[in-house]
Amino acid sequence: MKRMLLGGMVSALAMTSAAFADITIAHVYGKTGPLEAYAKQSHDGLMLGLEYATDGTMEINGEKIVVIEKNTQLKPENGKALLEEAYGDDEVDLAIGPVSSGVALAMLPVAEEYEKILIVEPAVADSITGANWNRYIFRTGRNSSQDAVSNAIALAGEGVHIATLAQDYAFGRDGIAAFKDALESVGSSVAHEEYVPTDTTDFTAAAERIFNAMKDLDGEKKLFIIWAGGGNPLGKINAMDPSRSASRSRPAATSSPR
Repeated sequence: MKRMLLGGMVSALAMTSAAFADITIAHVYGKTGPLEAYAKQSHDGLMLGLEYATDGTMEINGEKIVVIEKNTQLKPENGKALLEEAYGDDEVDLAIGPVSSGVALAMLPVAEEYEKILIVEPAVADSITGANWNRYIFRTGRNSSQDAVSNAIALAGEGVHIATLAQDYAFGRDGIAAFKDALESVGSSVAHEEYVPTDTTDFTAAAERIFNAMKDLDGEKKLFIIWAGGGNPLGKINAMDPSRSASRSRPAATSSPR
């Protein structure tokens, strides 16, 4: 499957850049900030994939592949402006990125305006290739709904009550919406939802609201967390001893970015 995806990408590059000496790709991603570790993995993977697909030559039909990097700093307005710059001023053949779902949503209309391909990886919000999709957008990673199905199967059960905590932007909101749909398909539901800013480090207020909402419910109680970057919500909430306000309660799971 990976070989097929890489082969398709190389074929697309060859067709879109026939009139140019170089094949230019813009990697527009959050190189610095809370998601820096994911960004590095994304860029390293891109470069390794291109090297693999071209047998180490970094060329297609004698044309050199050039990758330029643009750092969004995880700001949607930066992502939009940098993609406009890449398509317009740099005249790239295609763009790849970003790390953040919020940034990705700001970039989608730019691809449609310039009629150039944007490959979205690793941002996961369903709306990227759902409600906000256009014909120039391609996703190469998983989405929130795919995450949600496996999480719902793992966590749901008879007499289980689930609360959620997520970051208040597209990644968190789409992720919880998908999780709720997945839970419904297995006969369960979310008992309480909390959303907090992406840079939250003090989870006391949100945790107390969760504890209070769950304390009078009978049965097993779980907390499902969707989070990317720093803050350590799972560790900090666990340190507050959830069991003090309700028996048989425990933090349950976290979802990876973005």
